[in-house]
Amino acid sequence: MLNHSSTFQQALEAVEALSLGDQEALLDLLRKRLADQRRKALVKEITEVRQEYSQGQVKFGSVSGFLAELDS
Repeated sequence: MLNHSSTFQQALEAVEALSLGDQEALLDLLRKRLADQRRKALVKEITEVRQEYSQGQVKFGSVSGFLAELDS
């Protein structure tokens, strides 16, 4: 954990050393990459759910039915 904190601190210091314009460009780039990662994770999850559905592993019902099934 100490190594992670040290690496993170070094990254922060490196960013702080950049000009304001470069910091803004980096922030924009990071936001775009994070959005792309979220999209990829969502596509993966949708693919998995579709596969489960096609294999008949998905059940439909009400919330109360779901909660009742959890209790049994």
